[in-house]
Amino acid sequence: MNSDNAKKGLERAANRSLLKALGLTDSEMEKPFIAVVNSKNDIVPGHIHLDKIGEAVKAGIRNAGGVPFEFQTIGVCDGIAMGHEGMKYSLPSRELIQDTIEVMVRAHQFDGMVLIPSCDKIVPGHLMAAGSLDIPAIVVTGGPMQPGFADDTDLDLISMFEFVGAVKSGQINEDKLKMMENNACPGCGSCAGMFTANTMACMTEALGLSLPGCATSPAVDASKIRLAKESGSRIVEMVKEGMTPRKIVTLESFENAVMIDMAIGGSSNTALHLPAIADAFDICLTLDDFDRLSQTTPHIVSLRPAGSWFMTDFDRAGGIYAVLSRLGGRVEMNEMTVNGKTIGENLKTMVLVNPKMNQKVIQTVDNPVHKEGGIAILKGSLAPDGSVVKQAAVSEKMMKHKGPARVFDGEEAAMAAILEGKIKAGDVVVIRYEGPKGGPGMREMLSPTSAIAGLGLIESVALVTDGRFSGGTRGPCIGHVSPEASEGGPIGLVCDGDMIEIDIPNRTLNVLLDEKVLEERRKGFTPLEKPAAGYLKKYKRTVRSANFGAIVE
Repeated sequence: MNSDNAKKGLERAANRSLLKALGLTDSEMEKPFIAVVNSKNDIVPGHIHLDKIGEAVKAGIRNAGGVPFEFQTIGVCDGIAMGHEGMKYSLPSRELIQDTIEVMVRAHQFDGMVLIPSCDKIVPGHLMAAGSLDIPAIVVTGGPMQPGFADDTDLDLISMFEFVGAVKSGQINEDKLKMMENNACPGCGSCAGMFTANTMACMTEALGLSLPGCATSPAVDASKIRLAKESGSRIVEMVKEGMTPRKIVTLESFENAVMIDMAIGGSSNTALHLPAIADAFDICLTLDDFDRLSQTTPHIVSLRPAGSWFMTDFDRAGGIYAVLSRLGGRVEMNEMTVNGKTIGENLKTMVLVNPKMNQKVIQTVDNPVHKEGGIAILKGSLAPDGSVVKQAAVSEKMMKHKGPARVFDGEEAAMAAILEGKIKAGDVVVIRYEGPKGGPGMREMLSPTSAIAGLGLIESVALVTDGRFSGGTRGPCIGHVSPEASEGGPIGLVCDGDMIEIDIPNRTLNVLLDEKVLEERRKGFTPLEKPAAGYLKKYKRTVRSANFGAIVE
């Protein structure tokens, strides 16, 4: 065992004395040491309950003959950080989390680890650590929040962002906004729709790194506690078996995950996170892989924000394994999972919801929501290295669009123009210098996109950015434009009034200018430099482009 390096032999007497200061007994010194890596904190609703999950995990570890040691990682709440400087720190926190886990696990020579994350960047950070450390690991994601309810309406966080625009347009008053605010998010858990946090939990289960059912099991449900205990017990067996993440996860596992992503209409942020996680496993996953699999995988689950269903509905309909069952031969059933069985073996032993009864939530491949997957990769003169759109959340009216650019060098200026009524039907809002380097930090643009929706412009205005979007974004919102403006990408050369053409079915994003015009503008072009200090300054120096997953070198 790895932990023997820190506790075995005459020369480790001093080490053992420190472990005994924790209350450990001689018999515990003979057992596997398991890290319980918990992202619990008091500021993130998706993490506020993780202490209870951690206790259940530790109970499972002890029950199976292991010794648990819990430590915490950081975690940013994207919703609270949204719309201001704080969002610059969200994506960069991913690598900090990975590094923190590596430092703690390597320094203390743990034999295995149970990872307990919930929200957007935290789940990827944990998965990246699992791939790079490659010691036995199992993930217990914290589970989705219940939907809110007020005024005979189901609610979630995205409802609130869109209500801001509705107030500005006079559709609702501030008293109603206050009532909705008090009821939209009823308690612990990751926000209630298929936003980034829940998408990444689904990706974790699809990769085989959490027990079946874990991704969709609600935060407040007893099933989550049972899964936590079972995960704690299972990690001890995994240590004995020598089952590590790289023995579970392969390129085919990632392709399975991408197909699940396409089928469930997951967050566009997976196009950042899955390539970064794959890189931690020394596997190459590209935007071209996303687009290839999108064109052959039907979109069969339409949850919020694209549809009206919530994660609780998806869980009751059978969750990830019901989708795997629907996709059938499209996915590789021989991929291993943390419970020691393949996906196919798990399917044979699971009692799934009657497929005839759940077709409102999980449709069939013969009768899909859309024939193609939830995400499309667009390339062209405005995005030579690619851009990403959640096509499952785009109205048919906006799958093709041509309009004049309204250019803003940052989110705040764009948001002000939107709320002041300066954006008109037909416009293409361009927000630049929000990429990984240019931001720095690649902020999500949920506030502008939600304001556009709340103002009733979601079917007439498009938004293009070298930043990114929340998993809760809906509408013709194209992000991750690469190269970004700060690296000299064409998005930095666009001027107000330039015509931009979006063609999602044909996967193109173009600025309708002659190459000679672009070349002339490029000669006098100097990218805008936004000030950066502290960690963001380091991040800006080392982060790669969005089309590579914004990986830090």
